[in-house]
Amino acid sequence: MVTLLDNVTGSSVVMLATSTGETQTTVNTGETETIVVKKGRKPKNKPYFGQVQEDAVRVFLTATTWDEKNRVYNTDLRAPLNKMVESIVRRYKLYRHDMAYEDIHADTLSFLITKCEKFKPEKGKKAYSYFGTICKNYLMGQIMKDQKERNRKISYEDIAPSFENGYREGYSYELKDYEPPIEELIKNLLNSIKTFMEENRLTENETKVGLSLVEVFENYEQIFIAGSGNKFNKNVILYQLREMTGLTTKEIRNSLVRFKSIYKLVSTTFKNQ
Repeated sequence: MVTLLDNVTGSSVVMLATSTGETQTTVNTGETETIVVKKGRKPKNKPYFGQVQEDAVRVFLTATTWDEKNRVYNTDLRAPLNKMVESIVRRYKLYRHDMAYEDIHADTLSFLITKCEKFKPEKGKKAYSYFGTICKNYLMGQIMKDQKERNRKISYEDIAPSFENGYREGYSYELKDYEPPIEELIKNLLNSIKTFMEENRLTENETKVGLSLVEVFENYEQIFIAGSGNKFNKNVILYQLREMTGLTTKEIRNSLVRFKSIYKLVSTTFKNQ
């Protein structure tokens, strides 16, 4: 409560903030008393995944028995994680072809539970961001996998008559067994990007993209968790860069030009080893 006194008129003004966010003002002139109530902003809703849930994740990860894990999950994490998956699917419209929403939700949540043990609180990251990244990348990876499978079936249906009629010549190809050493390649790529950024003058957008590339490749095991083999889908990388930099796809592609030369140099070195 705040009381203000006007020495000239002798009137007083009393301002009182109520628990509902309203401001109640009482003006007392000595003869009359007027009460004016102004509505304030309503208190914001608590986040569904806040500090309570962050702490619960740490308790869940350090629990030594399944009973304790189940208790923490059912009490503090089940509802927030359900809400997280729902929000990601609906916000980013990550629906899978010929799959009901309930099945998409259950499949994504199950995948998240199998990967949550990899979260390392000591790295200073938020479980909310980590889990959200896993869900988004998994859904995007599954959608692209479904699309690739549909394209493969369509392609086969297009050429199947030729095979049935005996026109096989020209449809064969040789598979190569070369698999580059991903961990070593990324390590060298990271060092090269960091050195390049230290030794060269970059635009603001190039700096944003460079720092995001470092973040992506330092955490590639988590970010590309939905991938298969040693191939990184460029759409997933582009999505991550957009999320981190806030830049448009065109701005990112323009800023990547100078970094592409680094990748070509590093990858060529590895292929020639």
